[in-house]
Amino acid sequence: MKRLSRILKIVQVFARYRLDTLFLGLALPWYVRCLFWVLPWRLFIPAKQPQAVRVRLALEALGPVFVKFGQMLSTRRDLLPDDLAEELKKLQDRVPPFSGPQAQGLIEKALEKPVSELFAEFEVEPMASASVAQVHKATMLDGSEVVVKVIRPGIGKTIRKDVDLLFSLARLVHVVWEEGRRLRPVEVVAEYEQTIFDELDLRKEAANGSQLRRNFENSDILYIPEIYWDYTRSNVLVMERIHGIPVAEVDQLNEQNTDMKALAERGVEIFFTQVFRDSFFHADMHPGNIFVSRNNPSSPQYIAVDFGIIGSLTPEDQSYLARNFLAFFKRDYRMVAQLHVDSGWVPADTNVDAFETAIRSVCEPIFEKPLKDISFGQVLLGLFQTARRFNMEVQPQLVLLQKTLLNIEGLGRQLYPDLDLWETGKPFLENWMKERMGPKGVYRSIKQQAPDWLEKMPHMPQLIFDSLNQIRNLDSARQRDIRAYQQAKDALESKASRRRNLGLMLIAGAIAVANPDVMEWLCELPASSWILAGVGIVLLLKRS
Repeated sequence: MKRLSRILKIVQVFARYRLDTLFLGLALPWYVRCLFWVLPWRLFIPAKQPQAVRVRLALEALGPVFVKFGQMLSTRRDLLPDDLAEELKKLQDRVPPFSGPQAQGLIEKALEKPVSELFAEFEVEPMASASVAQVHKATMLDGSEVVVKVIRPGIGKTIRKDVDLLFSLARLVHVVWEEGRRLRPVEVVAEYEQTIFDELDLRKEAANGSQLRRNFENSDILYIPEIYWDYTRSNVLVMERIHGIPVAEVDQLNEQNTDMKALAERGVEIFFTQVFRDSFFHADMHPGNIFVSRNNPSSPQYIAVDFGIIGSLTPEDQSYLARNFLAFFKRDYRMVAQLHVDSGWVPADTNVDAFETAIRSVCEPIFEKPLKDISFGQVLLGLFQTARRFNMEVQPQLVLLQKTLLNIEGLGRQLYPDLDLWETGKPFLENWMKERMGPKGVYRSIKQQAPDWLEKMPHMPQLIFDSLNQIRNLDSARQRDIRAYQQAKDALESKASRRRNLGLMLIAGAIAVANPDVMEWLCELPASSWILAGVGIVLLLKRS
């Protein structure tokens, strides 16, 4: 019954915001187009606002699960038109908080103690609320200020139902719309499903935060709050409370004379450090999750929270990506095309010349602008969109990277409009490549692998002996296979020979029947000769 009411709610929102107009211009089967044309609300509800705006309003009306899906979808610019992606970025997670006493009960159940024994102070009224969880202020028994994050009760079941509906809609799009197959809607929903269900386990977020804190320990550019593991469970997370200025509050930053140029450049440095030094990057760096410390405005320090979405790259992806960036800004499009093939991001049989030409046609107009006006994120986006025309498979790790880069660049330009992201990032990339490929990198690699080599060294003689044995056995097996093949061939040839002999006998018999003299001679033969001849023919037929 609840499922039916949810479906009716979706139909109602679909009608109110005239989402049917999204499908009328598409290459759909004729019966689907006819269905959209005869929808009754077309006569009563006008579609006044732009399509992208109506999609955003519809998602907001459908609730937090669909809002988060729209937020995730806004990062998939390889799938969406630019106007729709920009509109979906405006989606806000405005969700009323649930009961404070109920939250307190959930915390006490998870930590198996009353809050009076867990905290010196605990504020029952939440300080912030989102679709999946809400946050309460508290003070530890030792006086440390913390925040307590608690998952909404029953949100798992709600998400499961809505995700199932999204899967149904995705499969429908896949079946009735040919272009929908290229966009792979089912895979998009599956990606969203994994992301949102990961957010329901706060232990994963806590582990991500702890790793980031270790990576930037004693750093003067990024601070990560401490996680209180003894007070953390799957549905409760206790973390150090931070005091900073939201990074989007530019007026407050200017009031305390923050060095905005340094702040913007440090944001870029944080991004490249996370991606290339650590291969572990905060992939949800929108303004709501980023703050600026009040301590030292002349040397500003970022503070990051909410570590539910983390990205990483393999060493191979790191290397190919760095070389792609460097080749791109040197306008070496041949290298960019070849790197895409070498990395396996596009099929090995891709026409590199045609791919190079396509990349050049997209990228050359960009370089007509001053370097500081070039959007690094848009460059990456254009590169991926071009590669998709050459059957580039969706690379989830690169999608997260693109999303993070767009967030960082947008944030940096908001803080300091003259930010030259390339000028800031290029030295970092070049130094990273030198360290990775140069003598220091080789030495470091040998040093890292030396313990494994030493551990395996005593086993090397036996491994070499076993390998030689296998090679010898392979030679023996090959000889056996050759002999078996020759025997089979001889048997087939013998069988064919017997069939030829039988054929000759039949021909001889036919000639004898046709020749009266031969027939007369055969008739004069004794009976024993005929018996022996019959037995011989039977045996010959059996062997054939």
